[in-house]
Amino acid sequence: MTIYVDPPTWPGHGRLWSHLVSDVSYEELHAFAEAMGVPRRAFERDHYDLPSHRYADAVGAGAVQVSSREVVRLLTLAGLRRRKGAVPHARPHPAHPTPHPSSS
Repeated sequence: MTIYVDPPTWPGHGRLWSHLVSDVSYEELHAFAEAMGVPRRAFERDHYDLPSHRYADAVGAGAVQVSSREVVRLLTLAGLRRRKGAVPHARPHPAHPTPHPSSS
């Protein structure tokens, strides 16, 4: 299992944020986030938004530190990238199912 996290450089709501991603599946990502105690509501399309004060926790739990550009590259190569405003696929790839809307 490999989970990746970029530096907390994204401003929003008066703080800085990181992105937590998987290059394997959303299930892997959800399991990692759940083990860290990150609420499911922090999941946005293809990543978890992680506040800066949790960055060290993610790294301590095994997330690999990468650049923001690398996060996008990893998601794209894995077929997990979901752009804002993009229409979701009618049938997701079996290895990367779309999370059920009620589980967010």
